[in-house]
Amino acid sequence: MSIRRLPNSLINRIAAGEVVERPASALKELVENSIDAGATQINIRLEQGGLDLVQVADNGCGMSRDDIALALERHATSKLPDEAIELVTTMGFRGEALPSIASVARMTIESRMAGEDGWSRVIDHGELVHEGPTAIPPGTKVRVEQLFANVPARRKFLRTARSEYAACTDIVRRLAMARPDIGFTLEHQGRKAIAVQGGETGPERVAALTSRDLRANSVGVDLQREEIRLTGVAGLPTYNRGVADHQFLFVNGRPVKDRLLVGAVRGAYAEMLARDRHPVVALFINMPPELVDVNVHPAKTEVRFREPAMIRGMIVSGLRKALDEGGFRAVQRPSESALSKWQTEPSAPDPQTSIFTAHGRANVAQQPYPSAQVQEHVSAFAGFDPREDIAPLMGRAEEASGPVPDAARHPLGIARGQVAKTYIVAEAEDGLVIVDQHAAHERLVLERMRKAVEGGTVASQALLMAEVVELDENACDRLEARAAELSDFGLELERFGATAMLVRATPAMLGSGDVKQLVTDLADELGAYDQALSLKERVDHVASTMACHGSVRAGRVLSVAEMNALLREMEVTPHSGQCNHGRPTWVKLALEDVEKLFGRK
Repeated sequence: MSIRRLPNSLINRIAAGEVVERPASALKELVENSIDAGATQINIRLEQGGLDLVQVADNGCGMSRDDIALALERHATSKLPDEAIELVTTMGFRGEALPSIASVARMTIESRMAGEDGWSRVIDHGELVHEGPTAIPPGTKVRVEQLFANVPARRKFLRTARSEYAACTDIVRRLAMARPDIGFTLEHQGRKAIAVQGGETGPERVAALTSRDLRANSVGVDLQREEIRLTGVAGLPTYNRGVADHQFLFVNGRPVKDRLLVGAVRGAYAEMLARDRHPVVALFINMPPELVDVNVHPAKTEVRFREPAMIRGMIVSGLRKALDEGGFRAVQRPSESALSKWQTEPSAPDPQTSIFTAHGRANVAQQPYPSAQVQEHVSAFAGFDPREDIAPLMGRAEEASGPVPDAARHPLGIARGQVAKTYIVAEAEDGLVIVDQHAAHERLVLERMRKAVEGGTVASQALLMAEVVELDENACDRLEARAAELSDFGLELERFGATAMLVRATPAMLGSGDVKQLVTDLADELGAYDQALSLKERVDHVASTMACHGSVRAGRVLSVAEMNALLREMEVTPHSGQCNHGRPTWVKLALEDVEKLFGRK
């Protein structure tokens, strides 16, 4: 078969295969055109998730009659005044979107420039079917109907209307987040799904398009290096998601989904999140256009940086610096579902009687219970002796009567007791604080060890008798190969036969823990590492494994002094609001919530 030139109609359909994958792709191109036209308000309307209709109307500069015709030709654009494509600052620049969309759908373009008459042009799957004057306010309106109606092979690969609508919503959310100076509305099936006003600040727009709770559970990011600036909002590690759909990344105002950036975000939150949880972030990178190549992918969702290592380092250090400044913060309020589980029991007939008096003890056994629910609870205490003094069961014997400290100096309050030998209950000036002692201490030990490793001062504690830990041969090989590096962490061990390691010293800050389990876990961790990386580069993984073995375990009774010391250290330690696995170490029940539980509000 001889080589031939393809007709324009087929060229446009091939281009559409690259640019227009689904309704969301067409919507993205149209909204980007509106942004490039200088619009301050963009209104979007969808029917059936965009399968039947995608309409974008703006108040931008508009187009003349001749420009509308030229815009529907391939590689015709107003966004490249010269050939310096590497300096492009607009959202679009390829000049392919409109003719590509018009080749696989019915497209109607109406536009008017200020002070001129409006003009309309209708293209049905590549064929001009109508053009003429139209009444329209200054700006442009584009309607895309019956997408892929004449291309059944493409149409059948589209998803359900619900799925396509979700993809369109995500596109609008990201573009609206990139331009808080522009107002956006999204209407689907006659219902307004998104409505944001122009002129908002970046954090306000991010919170409006994600969750209002994000503002109270996030920290600001702002870092400048040379000509590159990183800004944005980073959710606290305890404010996380099960999927990575709430990570919004922008380069020079362009939403991107770049592996380098996603990997950098994941690295910044390492050891603060469980592996199946994802942070909520919105990061904006601004740099000179010559330092980034946006002409990598037809949909312009991927970019290539001239100095990728520097960008990755900025994201990691910028996020960690912001999270460090967040200190001990965590998602402070318990969830509504947790609060709803509090039960209100009917009160006894004589509320003035003390349960600590003999009369009160008699009443406990003699008073009738008006509720069947309460009767069920009482049946669990069938062996209760009303003559037994129940006062010791009500709390700790040790006195914890110190005054409540000032919230500005000690926001976690003062310890009042311990529940289930696991949770510390503290009274703060503005509520009740509950601390998971194991999770909190695990984070404190990790931060101490991380600081010590960075300073090269990890003290070791020699064992009175060296301990032999039996492992499989491969695990012993891994530990032996890293023995010198492990000694920098305070762990001294040596090979003891083919399938055993001899432990001579452990990190002093871990105290007397389970040496065998520590070494076993470290061997497993080393098996998951890239052998090319040194332990210094994986310091968080090693320190986290060690910290878990050196922390206060659940089930240990703490004195009031120990509890208060833990609270004070949490207040001055970075990241103490979440454990090494991303779970919160403390929650606060505000006084107003307590009052609601008792019907006072």
